[in-house]
Amino acid sequence: MRSDDRAIARKQLDSRLDFLRDSDALVRPPRGWIKAVRDALGMTTAQFAERMGFSQPRAVGVEKAEQEGAVTLDTLERAARALDCKLVYAFVPRKPLQDLVEERARLIAKKRLSITSHHMALEAQSISAEDQHEQFKQLVRQIVDKAGSDIWKEE
Repeated sequence: MRSDDRAIARKQLDSRLDFLRDSDALVRPPRGWIKAVRDALGMTTAQFAERMGFSQPRAVGVEKAEQEGAVTLDTLERAARALDCKLVYAFVPRKPLQDLVEERARLIAKKRLSITSHHMALEAQSISAEDQHEQFKQLVRQIVDKAGSDIWKEE
């Protein structure tokens, strides 16, 4: 994917997920979504199990696995259908994707410029703080503009 396409993809994803970022509406209930919805519907575990095509103990195990975070997406999908629900699955970044890329770019730029500044100081060629700041901003912009998988390599 080209860097321009990546920037557009980040913007589109940020736009789609923005309303979820600060919302606690989709935080899993303490006992899990399956049990919360099943209880709210007044459905017994035996009835839930029958709708899933499982034994009652296995259906209880599904609820427990969800509560513990050990359930598969396939099982969640089956449980959602059994409860006449739609499974919604998403990664919601804690901050906009563009911000994550820019933070990473600033970290890389800081490392690169500290090495360069050190060598320049050794050669008595240091530059003013204002020029350093301008170089930093330009380097960050270049890194963001060309952002690809290489910015996520650990150095």
